[in-house]
Amino acid sequence: MRSAPATEFCRNFGRYQHEAQRETVAVTSHGRTTGYFLSAAEYEELQALRARARQQLPAGELPADVVEAIRASEMDPRHDHLDALMED
Repeated sequence: MRSAPATEFCRNFGRYQHEAQRETVAVTSHGRTTGYFLSAAEYEELQALRARARQQLPAGELPADVVEAIRASEMDPRHDHLDALMED
């Protein structure tokens, strides 16, 4: 990811507009990132990912193969100590 100070970003907006088509540009102020400049395609992809992340599917509507995969799954032994949290 490319980084540019805000003053340089403003002075050379056209250049960064073209660069954003290839990679995201982090805009900084006083050494801290204050925002990101990205292409329209990348922004649309981000919005689609956010929308998909918010989708909810009631358990009763899960496909049978997904229900079976959940039923057949086992906890990784590294997490056995968490079983104690379920005991009274």
